[in-house]
Amino acid sequence: MGLGWALLGAGAAVALSGIGSSIGIGWVGQASAGAMTEDPENFGRYLILTALPGTQGIYGFVAAFLLLIKINVVGGAPVALSPAQGWNLFIACLPIAVLGLVSALHQGKVCAAGVGLTVKRPADSMKAVVLAVFVEFYAVLGLLVTIFLVMGIKI
Repeated sequence: MGLGWALLGAGAAVALSGIGSSIGIGWVGQASAGAMTEDPENFGRYLILTALPGTQGIYGFVAAFLLLIKINVVGGAPVALSPAQGWNLFIACLPIAVLGLVSALHQGKVCAAGVGLTVKRPADSMKAVVLAVFVEFYAVLGLLVTIFLVMGIKI
């Protein structure tokens, strides 16, 4: 029972942050593809903006991988977890799961707007990246809290 909760937490970290990333990248990718019909020489600038919402999915994967290492799923036979330990590990994964989902969606919107800025003022494209990084900060905080919680749970 405990192992199931822990695995559900790892799955939620990957799935929710990955869903947010894929939707966010989709929005920016659509905006970038449209922008390139009129401004193809700025592909590199659009690529940076398109990639940014994908980092939350990576953060969810990192959190899940650390949890799976902790409970020895990656290394062989999983450790025996009590239901309370499994539940605690599940809860520990929620910060990156939820913040990864929400911040990737909002970062996708900020980056899509940044594509519009880049079309009109290519020299200001890094301003759009800076604005998107402010949203990224909260996903990083979610990852750090998840790491601290997972590592702090005694098994």
